[in-house]
Amino acid sequence: MSHSQPEMFHPQAQGALADKELRLNFRGAMDYLRHKRKDAFPDADEEKAVRDLAESIRQRCLKKLPELLEQLEANCIRNGIQVHWAENAEQANHIFAEIAQEQCAQLLVKGKSMVSEEIGLNHDMEKRGIRCLESDMGEYIVQLDGDTPSHIIMPAIHKNKQQVSDTFEHNIDGFAPTTDVDSLIQTGREMLRNAFEDAEIGVSGVNFAVAETGTLCLVENEGNGRMCTTIPDVHIAITGIEKVVECLSDIPPLYSALTRSATGQAITTYFNMISGPRKHHEHDGPKQVHLVLLDNGRSQAYQDEELRKTLQCIRCGACMNHCPVYTRIGGHAYGTVYPGPIGKIISPHLIGIKETQSLITASSLCGACEEVCPVRIPIPALLQRLRQESKNKAQANHAPLKGQDAGKNAIEKAAIKGFAFAATHPSVYHGALDTARHMNGLIPHHIGNWTQCRVKPTLAKTSLKTLLAQKAKAKDEGDTQ
Repeated sequence: MSHSQPEMFHPQAQGALADKELRLNFRGAMDYLRHKRKDAFPDADEEKAVRDLAESIRQRCLKKLPELLEQLEANCIRNGIQVHWAENAEQANHIFAEIAQEQCAQLLVKGKSMVSEEIGLNHDMEKRGIRCLESDMGEYIVQLDGDTPSHIIMPAIHKNKQQVSDTFEHNIDGFAPTTDVDSLIQTGREMLRNAFEDAEIGVSGVNFAVAETGTLCLVENEGNGRMCTTIPDVHIAITGIEKVVECLSDIPPLYSALTRSATGQAITTYFNMISGPRKHHEHDGPKQVHLVLLDNGRSQAYQDEELRKTLQCIRCGACMNHCPVYTRIGGHAYGTVYPGPIGKIISPHLIGIKETQSLITASSLCGACEEVCPVRIPIPALLQRLRQESKNKAQANHAPLKGQDAGKNAIEKAAIKGFAFAATHPSVYHGALDTARHMNGLIPHHIGNWTQCRVKPTLAKTSLKTLLAQKAKAKDEGDTQ
């Protein structure tokens, strides 16, 4: 059961590293997903073309975001979809509560939605006496454990077959322990089947919201998303404001980039397009459709042209699967809804820089995440920018992050200023070196011992000056011949 917090990243990471079973689970899962992605892009030129197009679409749509959001709202309302705006998690949960109260709802059945995790929807509904049941198999498993997702695409990726069987045994009456995957999936299906019919409200996320037509697009493999959005009388979709795209023609390139990067599939099993509630002549579908558009710090990122690139993300998870940090410690160690590289750059905008100081430095800046990102988000550069934000006050042209300059350290700042002064004044620099050499004997014994373990480098018998002279002579002789 995970109750981690971003402020406790370092001890949580140590605990994850010490968990051999967790590391083994992630090793197998990450290797599998990396190979699947590699196989999905066999041609390097075609991969480049897909990523270039996806990046250009996301950047174009983000550049027009304010007007596209207004267009989306107008077209959704025209289609019969009720649109709600939420500035933060509290407002979003209040909207859900109001709709649930109007419907006298006791049960919400929910498809996979990271934004609903972001606002803590399940816990908020529970406080109000309303049950919110996850129907995505991975989400259902972690919900039974009282746990949280460890990956944005595969929530229960940190568990193996035996651990899933143990979860079912502890939470489902009459379950016969098994590690057969088909039997485990069938058990989950049987437990969820009646919930779709009993729930008054179905909840889903949104992968793409099309401004041109007022259409909500939902990508999935299990069919539970289609059940959530068609069987209950009321459907509530929630999404971050950055998910809007301009035209229907923008969807196929982004869809291809998403599925191939996430699971190595050319296309997912289901692609749902929702354009409104059931019409009077139709026999199925919800009677009401609501769309909740959530800000929750996204506008803050949007105001800065560099940090805006964070919002290009299409939530494929490829950056996590290739990150040397995430693949060793998993998602729970981060203590945030969005873990891994994308979590490091988006969480400071959602919850503040003070709480995420440790996350933005938990990177070697190797660039593996950027190399596989289907929309080319420059994650290493953004991490460096956020490190600067954590140490300094906001620039005049940029809205401050919550907890701006929380990582400021007076001693560190003084030391850097001192070094900068010495480095630009040779007499001071060399004087400091002489002083340091004379003080070498004052280093405490337990600190100085580390040098005794180092292997002394073997000095070349021939000096560098002699080697250079020999090389020049050989070159001259070659030219003469």
